[in-house]
Amino acid sequence: MTRRTVVHLAVYDTYADWETGHTTAHLSGAGFTVRTVGLTTAPVTTMGGVRIQPDLALAELRPEDSALLILTGAGLWDSGDELAAFARAARGFLDAGVPVAAICGATAGLAREGLLDDRVHTSAVSFYLAATGYGGGERYVDADAVTDGDLITAGPTEPVAFAREVFARLGVYEGAKLNAWYRLFHDSDASAYEVLQG
Repeated sequence: MTRRTVVHLAVYDTYADWETGHTTAHLSGAGFTVRTVGLTTAPVTTMGGVRIQPDLALAELRPEDSALLILTGAGLWDSGDELAAFARAARGFLDAGVPVAAICGATAGLAREGLLDDRVHTSAVSFYLAATGYGGGERYVDADAVTDGDLITAGPTEPVAFAREVFARLGVYEGAKLNAWYRLFHDSDASAYEVLQG
């Protein structure tokens, strides 16, 4: 079986720009192609006011074509069910054994879809997810980012830890290099740069 090298990044209005920059930049540098997925192919505007033209519509997305689905936070996760289709897509990915990485408000979308009921996970704070009425509260972990099998979750203030978990899951960095990458970008530890270059 050949290694999949396409990562799909969900994009939608109010997308939280800062949450995936480290992840997508370093995945691209490691030979992955990042393709954006919108509800449709109509342009969307991020929280930072950046317009993005999605590469494909959600209806075209297939787990077998992907190495990973990334879902970011957005104000829309908490203001209705407009993004629920992305949570349903995440279910399809997980059912197919393809990883999903969700940060910030996307974790609430996954909670509403029932995807966090039986998986260890994290988010912004436990009561944020509890407000969704989901059944996985006892599996909530107060951590920067959590991986449980094919599911990665993180809170909005942890884009570097989120990226670290994605890199570990996809084998981009491992062991000392993964630790060095995190120390460099999270802790500004200049000594880690040498490890990364080795």
